[in-house]
Amino acid sequence: MNIHEYQAKELFRQYGVPTPIGYPAFTVEEAVAAAQKLPGPVWVVKAQIHAGGRGKGKFKEPAAGEKGGVRLAKSIDEVRTYAEQMLGNTLVTVQTGPAGRVVKRLYIENGSEIDRELYLSALVDRGTSRIAFIASQAGGMDIEQVAHETPEKIFTLSIDPATGYSPFHGRKIAFALGLTGDQVNQCVKMVGDLYRLFVEKDMSLLEVNPLILTKDGKLLCLDAKFNFDSNALFRHKDIQELRDLDEEDPMEVEASKYDLSYVKLDGNIGCMVNGAGLAMATMDIIKLYGAEPANFLDVGGGASKEKVQAAFKIILSDPAVEGILVNIFGGIMRCDIIAEGVVAAAREMEIKVPLVVRLEGTNVDLGKKILAESSLKIIPADDLADAAQKITAEVKRAA
Repeated sequence: MNIHEYQAKELFRQYGVPTPIGYPAFTVEEAVAAAQKLPGPVWVVKAQIHAGGRGKGKFKEPAAGEKGGVRLAKSIDEVRTYAEQMLGNTLVTVQTGPAGRVVKRLYIENGSEIDRELYLSALVDRGTSRIAFIASQAGGMDIEQVAHETPEKIFTLSIDPATGYSPFHGRKIAFALGLTGDQVNQCVKMVGDLYRLFVEKDMSLLEVNPLILTKDGKLLCLDAKFNFDSNALFRHKDIQELRDLDEEDPMEVEASKYDLSYVKLDGNIGCMVNGAGLAMATMDIIKLYGAEPANFLDVGGGASKEKVQAAFKIILSDPAVEGILVNIFGGIMRCDIIAEGVVAAAREMEIKVPLVVRLEGTNVDLGKKILAESSLKIIPADDLADAAQKITAEVKRAA
């Protein structure tokens, strides 16, 4: 789960991490009022969307101006102008895709006198099963490009969970960032606070880009990007309340209500599978036979008839879907239950697109019998390759 920058910075303040003063705004008047509460004389007006690259992004509407989603205002009037231009308009960045995101929130922040821009992040390193900090003196830019073109500028430090954070970790990061004197002490405390925040809130990513050094020698987190482990959210009701459903795909939001793992893709063949590994194999074989999957959808090991029906509704709500492939291996999940759900959904929704079903496992014969006796146009398949060939052929024939 992601949250907005202004929400992340509030968490920074709770943990003692240095960050500039700022206030969220949902209307133009709130943006002006926020700026009036800040000392100025320079204010930063930031679009709040769940995507990076806001500063270099562009708005679709000409009325929004040619500047990006992060703008420097030198007067209250400019704050008002930028707020009017940004709110309600669609911002397109390298991470939003061509559709962009509608800006519904702003963050008004006091300007900072920047001496240097640095990069700092923490993430779960699956290779070492540890939390790793990544630091670079090349901050304020595309860190992936830096890592690709000048990998020597990237410093990585893993922290053993058995011992946790120690001041020497912070000093190593400080030296990698080229900090000296009291800046080192600031970094030691800040990294310790970031580590505590990361662990206590079950995060999977914490990124500060840029981390700045001001002209008076202070470290400040000028930006914040957080990602939380969704599997641990039951422990954090306060974090769950920060969720912005407007920033998520409506179909993915609907899927989460039924505990379905769903990700929208760009293809035309809808997939309903049980098990993440089998779902990925299904998508691969669809591509192998010349088509593209429209989604990743894992109904899980214990799906009910109602859950299967919900999965069908979500798949069919995508107008790009021209065919559906159901691929179920019945272990915990019985094939007859899946078959009943498929039949019920097909009847209720009057499915018009080709539907291929491959069942294997527990009660497979009963499941196939239910499908065969349904009098519906459900195409059976013997194995995964057969299923992929049949659905791609049916979609091409319908086209």
